[in-house]
Amino acid sequence: MQADINKKVVVIGAGWAGLSATHHLAKQGYDVTLLEAGSYPGGLVAGWKTGKGKSVEAGIHGFWYPYKNIFALIDELNINPFTTWTRSSQYSPAGLEVESPIFQDLPRLPTPLGTFIYTQFKRLPLVDRISALPLLYALIDFDNSDAAWRRYDSVTARELFKQFGVSARLYHESFEPMLLVGLFAPGEQCSAAATLGMLYYFILAHQPDFDVVWCRGTVGEKIFRPWVEKIEQAGAKVLANKRVTDLVTDGNQVKGVVCGNETFAADAVVFSVGIGGIKKIVSHSESLQSRKEFRNLSNLGAIDVLATRLWFDRKINVPLPSNACFGFDKTTGWTFFDLNALHDEYKNEPGTVVEVDFYHANQFIALSDAEIIPIVQKYLTSCVPEFAIAKVVDSSVIRLPQAVTHFSPGSYQYMLPAQTSFNNVFMSGDWITSRHGSWSQEKAYVTGLEAANLVVSYLGQGVNANILPIEADEAHIQAARTINNTLRGISQSVIPNFWLP
Repeated sequence: MQADINKKVVVIGAGWAGLSATHHLAKQGYDVTLLEAGSYPGGLVAGWKTGKGKSVEAGIHGFWYPYKNIFALIDELNINPFTTWTRSSQYSPAGLEVESPIFQDLPRLPTPLGTFIYTQFKRLPLVDRISALPLLYALIDFDNSDAAWRRYDSVTARELFKQFGVSARLYHESFEPMLLVGLFAPGEQCSAAATLGMLYYFILAHQPDFDVVWCRGTVGEKIFRPWVEKIEQAGAKVLANKRVTDLVTDGNQVKGVVCGNETFAADAVVFSVGIGGIKKIVSHSESLQSRKEFRNLSNLGAIDVLATRLWFDRKINVPLPSNACFGFDKTTGWTFFDLNALHDEYKNEPGTVVEVDFYHANQFIALSDAEIIPIVQKYLTSCVPEFAIAKVVDSSVIRLPQAVTHFSPGSYQYMLPAQTSFNNVFMSGDWITSRHGSWSQEKAYVTGLEAANLVVSYLGQGVNANILPIEADEAHIQAARTINNTLRGISQSVIPNFWLP
């Protein structure tokens, strides 16, 4: 069905959310212009070539078992960008701590038994692992509703784990490492609501949820390039190096999007940028500053990331291709990946190629490349001693200040829903409030589709995108939540709600 060609949609930001919205709206026949401030479509997951022609990217991104909508997109594009399901491990300065199997290959047990039984802890005593059981109540009580988010968001993750009796060792050796690589910050800086949502979605809702595949090259090359080609074939314009500076407004309508000296006419606008990007746009836009919801975005924060890639002069046996690490710096988590095993480009490389990414990396960002590389090699040596005798023959260091969303305590109240106070402006991205329940790249992609559907509804032409829901809770979890909600309703009707939440 072709929409009226005069109906113009401007999408701002060419990451997962922006490409998602643009793709669907272009297929509906709208005149869509996608504006990207950077040099390449893809936002934070774009890849590019170094001066020597080697592939690098702004960190490695996994694709987890629950990413149903992204996997459906891959099928639609008829591409094959992913590895097979891979195992992963976790290291501390003391050595190997945890190995994870491919959970879907093992007999399925009721959640969370499979995760609890099949994960191979090397050092963590059983008594510490058992101390996590009371936390199951919070996971049941947190149902991703607006009320649940408001109930838990003002509490830190550390307070949550302490309140439910999690042992200090389990917290420091298991939960905080998950936060450092999942929410990119230490527990005292993470919202308990975001923590529960992330843990449930990626690990605890269903046994296979922690299974992951990786891109066989940069996401920009393997996914975004063919995707952008499809989008352009559908009639959309994808324009790089277009930094949005303001909006042209008429009451509650936006009539145009301003990029320096250019103005793009718009019947509807979709924002698909990260927190850092939207805050920059608001800082330059009087029309956005006039609205409280956009002014309040200054209360949101983002986290620094450091992405390094090292080429070594020899092959080193890295036991598993993906690895998470903790305990090397108190507030920083990091991951390393054997690219010889993951990326097609490096399968026949004579030496080892390793990607090492640091999250909450503010103390590293200011260092020079010459200072960073020895630190990275030293850390790798703590995990795999063979790295000590290898020589770094090439390297890449990418600094990404304020790059990923910080789900800090109290931040939920300032996050925007998809629908704004402008009738024709819609929001998408991994930091937008959504009831879908997904996280990270999948959430960004899904919210892009949700924003596209709002445009279709507002402009009145085309059909909605089909958004696949997350897998339903298992029966015993559904029953527990029903009972919990019933009891909560009864208690609130009997006891006045005057305690501080």
